[in-house]
Amino acid sequence: MKNKKRGRAFILCPALLLWAAVGVFPPAGEGLGQVTAKEDVITLRVCNWEEYIDLGDWDEEELIELDNGVEILGVNALYEEFEDWYYETYGKRVQVEYSCFGTNEDLYNQLTLGDTYDLVCPSDYMIMKLMAQGDLEPYSEEFFDGEIEENYYRRGVSPYIARVFAENHINGESWERYAAGYMWGVTGVLYNPELMTREEASTWAVFDNPAFYRQITLKDNVRDTYFSTLGYLLRDRLTDSAFVNDPDYSRKLGEMMNDVSPETIQAVEELLAGIMGNIYALETDSGKADMVTGKIIANYQWSGDAVFAMDQAEEDGVYLEFAVPRECTNLWFDGWVMLRDGIGGDPEKKQAAEAFVNFLSRPDNAVRNMYYIGYTSAISGGEDDTVFSYLNWCYGAEDGEEGEGEQLVAYPVGYFFSEDSEDENYVVYTRQEQVGRQLYTQYPSRETISRAAVMWYFDEEETRDINQMWINIRCLDVREIPLWCVLLTLCVLAALGVSVILHKKNRYYN
Repeated sequence: MKNKKRGRAFILCPALLLWAAVGVFPPAGEGLGQVTAKEDVITLRVCNWEEYIDLGDWDEEELIELDNGVEILGVNALYEEFEDWYYETYGKRVQVEYSCFGTNEDLYNQLTLGDTYDLVCPSDYMIMKLMAQGDLEPYSEEFFDGEIEENYYRRGVSPYIARVFAENHINGESWERYAAGYMWGVTGVLYNPELMTREEASTWAVFDNPAFYRQITLKDNVRDTYFSTLGYLLRDRLTDSAFVNDPDYSRKLGEMMNDVSPETIQAVEELLAGIMGNIYALETDSGKADMVTGKIIANYQWSGDAVFAMDQAEEDGVYLEFAVPRECTNLWFDGWVMLRDGIGGDPEKKQAAEAFVNFLSRPDNAVRNMYYIGYTSAISGGEDDTVFSYLNWCYGAEDGEEGEGEQLVAYPVGYFFSEDSEDENYVVYTRQEQVGRQLYTQYPSRETISRAAVMWYFDEEETRDINQMWINIRCLDVREIPLWCVLLTLCVLAALGVSVILHKKNRYYN
């Protein structure tokens, strides 16, 4: 396999400063003495995940030369290049104030506390929450016009992703009206095949498997860990052939994997309490490094981070694999949404925000982002085959590989590129190992995708209930302590208190 990715860029994400204290900017071709007034510059406030956009500064040897003749090299940060592109395309100056957030909840808290942004990139359930609250600005009709050359998102979004966005609704409105896909993937188990079989890794029950006591990690957030534990709890129903073959399987799967009834939450809490005694720890980002160093042998992982971990481990001669549980998986995505308070009815700002999404959706820029951060873009490219050429560049067998004694396998990805799983134009011929490693992780098989469910947004009461469950799991729940233990503890503390008092009195009289 070719050496293809930088991995995520481990640097702090800066918020851009104004060009000068007086707020003026030199147009292209003009010197510092010739300026454009501040009011003529559109300020676009963008907030994205940390390390989630190409920041440029590639080495020259990182030049990507694709079979379709396209050459790709990231020189400057994409949000900086957007400013020049926008001026060249629309004749107006735009300045991007780019900042970052760490979690969906962090972003929501920032917005609640009064931070104002025009364009943000939260995950699925947070997008739904913002939609339900009426906080989002809908995309314009013009944004969806595929005849406009600059509408790279509409012309190039994967038909699979487009269908998911179109078929799901909040308050009677489809997601596509308010959100444009950025990155997507599934969740599963990253594991060391020398210490765990694929069969053992291909179930949510693996976290409760005593054979791997204290050698596996789960995610330190309630949504992902609730999902995986629910998949374990419902494993018999989820794998029942009658259920899997039900004509209404997808809808019922979504309902089952988003069940937050009091009875289900209680059952998940009881099951998770036992799992906590078997796992090594809960983690947010350290699982990748722990897998590479061998500190653990498996962990719950998002597909993008799993690819990064496999790439890093391979450099150290360690080969990891990724398995999607047979019960089901979570189809996750991050998407660009415009905030109503930020846009504020300003048509120029709205046009700039939509143009930013389109610029990042241009196939060559989608490739730059995938190369730089390691995740999978929602862009397939439409009639432009740059993204598929990049996929072949990453995982396609090189000339002569078939003669090494290993039969190449055909890996179809048509469902993503043309929505036709049998489309012969979108088949990657690769080595067998890739079927369980990076290629499979970035572009799961059609069969895997068929058992994927999106995490829904929960209302305030439901959120409070699962958060309380999480508090009970993360902290000692005093309600579970037997009364005799409480009384015994109080007696011991009282005895210690009396002992201290007597000791002090003895010292005083002596």
